[in-house]
Amino acid sequence: MSDDVLVSVSGARKTYPVRNAWGRVTGHLDAVAGVDLDVRAGETLGVVGESGSGKSTLGRLILQVEKPTAGEIVFADDVPGALARRMQVIYQDPFSSLNPHRTALQNVLEPLQVAADLDAAAALERARESLAAVGIEGDAVHKRPRAFSGGQRQRIAIARAIAPRPTFIVCDEPVSALDMQVQAQVTELLQKLQREFGLTYLFISHDLSVVREIATRTAVMRRGRIVELAPTAALFDDPRHPYTQRLLEAVLVPDPARARERLAQIATRPAEDADTGAPERPLVEVAPAHFVAL
Repeated sequence: MSDDVLVSVSGARKTYPVRNAWGRVTGHLDAVAGVDLDVRAGETLGVVGESGSGKSTLGRLILQVEKPTAGEIVFADDVPGALARRMQVIYQDPFSSLNPHRTALQNVLEPLQVAADLDAAAALERARESLAAVGIEGDAVHKRPRAFSGGQRQRIAIARAIAPRPTFIVCDEPVSALDMQVQAQVTELLQKLQREFGLTYLFISHDLSVVREIATRTAVMRRGRIVELAPTAALFDDPRHPYTQRLLEAVLVPDPARARERLAQIATRPAEDADTGAPERPLVEVAPAHFVAL
């Protein structure tokens, strides 16, 4: 593992049994089908793909919520018992991820009581600081989640994630449940916190427009595999895999001239997806730092 790599994924695979109506195993499904991926310290690595592509399962494997069927996931300077503090997660639905019977302050305080080496007074101060960092202050910290809007609840969830002072956060569709204006505000907040706390993000989303705004690099997943990986600007400007091209066709382009240019480029490329029905294909570097499964 090189010095700038925070998380290294090597040959990760997660297989689930497929059962019939009587509970008998009739086959197996590879939710993650052999992924190699490095997440560099300080970057935001976007992971995109349709529902069922394996992106959320990959996030759970990295968080060690689930164990891989094969392969390994290594966290830099792995210290036994420390990963609970160094890795955190922000989920899609802030209401279900927060305890509805606890106040905002109590929700943020909980992970500090479980995982952080802080006394009660220091933990309380850290919780307040974390809420203030996301714009929740004053008497609002004593309100329960139902008293907040969706965007405010997501801010509380973010405060809870940063409270243990992690180095790595998995953002699993963190803005997809919010309207566009609030999405932009929360995205800006995540970028601000990344600068302030030196965070590294794995940003999982099906919304390519949000990923384009926040991600340093982007990995495109299909059927449990990465089919394209590139710096975000390069991937959006020059998508090489047919699946990536089709995903980008679904993104609204506000500039009509750019929209026509993009459609013309896509029209000159093969319409058939070279990945369909094919065995696993290694990623090949087709341009500097731009990898495609050919």
